[in-house]
Amino acid sequence: MLNRRNILKASVASPLLAALPLSGLEGVCNAAKKGKRPKVAAIYTSFTYRSHAHVILENFLEPYLFNGVATDPGVDVVSIYRDQKPQGDMTDAVAAKYEIPVYDSIAEALCVGGDELAVDAVLSIGEHGSYPRNEFGQVMYPRKRFFDEIVAVMKKSNRFVPMFNDKHLSYRFDWAKEMYDTAKDLGIPYLAGSSVPLAQRRPAVEVKPGTRMAEAVAVHGGPVESYDFHGLELLQSMVEFRKGGESGIKRITFYEGEQVFESAKAGIWDIELGKAAIKAELGYVPENWGHLEKENEPEVGLHAIVIDYLDGFKGTVLRIGRDDTRWNFAYKVREDSEPIATEFYVGPWNNRNLFKALSHAIQQTFITGKPVYPVERTLLVTGALDVMMHARKAPGHPYHAKQLEIPYKPVDFRDMREYGKSWDIITEEIPQPNAFDNGLPAHMQIKR
Repeated sequence: MLNRRNILKASVASPLLAALPLSGLEGVCNAAKKGKRPKVAAIYTSFTYRSHAHVILENFLEPYLFNGVATDPGVDVVSIYRDQKPQGDMTDAVAAKYEIPVYDSIAEALCVGGDELAVDAVLSIGEHGSYPRNEFGQVMYPRKRFFDEIVAVMKKSNRFVPMFNDKHLSYRFDWAKEMYDTAKDLGIPYLAGSSVPLAQRRPAVEVKPGTRMAEAVAVHGGPVESYDFHGLELLQSMVEFRKGGESGIKRITFYEGEQVFESAKAGIWDIELGKAAIKAELGYVPENWGHLEKENEPEVGLHAIVIDYLDGFKGTVLRIGRDDTRWNFAYKVREDSEPIATEFYVGPWNNRNLFKALSHAIQQTFITGKPVYPVERTLLVTGALDVMMHARKAPGHPYHAKQLEIPYKPVDFRDMREYGKSWDIITEEIPQPNAFDNGLPAHMQIKR
């Protein structure tokens, strides 16, 4: 039984280290040899039960399951900044338990009360909390403000450390592009994005670099905008590997209600792909795509986001039914070929366990100093979401997107994904913890 704070100083022959995924092992072992665990500042909007701050930090402050293995975070959270303190705030209790100081400003948290940058990486979690909405209905989370204040400390100290930005970069694409350009200019290892691309695929569909694709569809069952982001990033994480690589997006069209089926009949998008994607999850193709069986909620608006890429490729994101654990994907190699489809299974506890794989990806980025997949993917998706929200004002009319000519090369991120071994241990029958507890069984605990 190893102490959480010195486990990486142990021999490389340690059973826990030997069990770590290969992609991150080299960086972890290097940290072990140097006797150094990256110190992390946690900057977040709000920390309540099941908020993103909760479901990420519970995998940073304790060992967690990743592909069935008890995995040490390999980093230490040494400071906290909270932007809001709502009813049910968990900050003070967690900070006291783990002896982490809470600061009144981002600068103080990054300097750990001193005058210069005193951490080796920064978690920026700008999701949840009470913030106003803009004219398009987007919550104006302060991700750009967080980024600016974090970078100001780095500039002052002339030291630039890895950073993770939860979900899309900003609700405004011009701000997102400024954030991306700043990180690139300063050499900040920058990771961002969704947890969904890291989920288990059932069946285990792999899209290798250079894969021939004619068209693709992703499906989700969550709210407008906040879950459209996940659907877009799920789509992008798959189609970026298509033959020819990623060159960017030409235009986006938003369809709602009957327009979704009318546009399919007009040949604008392939409804057979939508059917295959939802069948991968349900085992059948439902008649009413707005209200599926066993979803005892009021019927919700069906919509489609049709994306025309610069290289002529077409991708579509569908919102079907009302299930926020619904994540599906299908593509065709040729227009006349059979769809290849898969369900992205999130594990037990309604999306909460998705954050184990995401936490692992973040930690590997912090330990190695190299993002495990390109931030350009999230930049492109951020822009696509912004365009989609504008296009939603005039359903059925294409919205051109010259700003989304964003070419990039994909990175093989298979070692960051969950393949389902964890769900042999945390099963659907095990109740979800109602506290700060990531569910690692007692017999697998690493003693602190």
